[in-house]
Amino acid sequence: QATIRNLTNISENVAGARSRIRDTDFAKETAELTRTQILQQTSTTVLAQANQRPQAALSLLQG
Repeated sequence: QATIRNLTNISENVAGARSRIRDTDFAKETAELTRTQILQQTSTTVLAQANQRPQAALSLLQG
């Protein structure tokens, strides 16, 4: 009986550890996704602003 309880306890501990590892990986991947999205949005904004500057200069030159 003691051996069965010990094995059951070990099995539960391993399952709990696996769950924590998965949760940690999920949190890490979520943070990386958020970081990538912020970089992409920033790049899009910078490109949009860069495209507006020549158009504004051309508009001033045309009168």
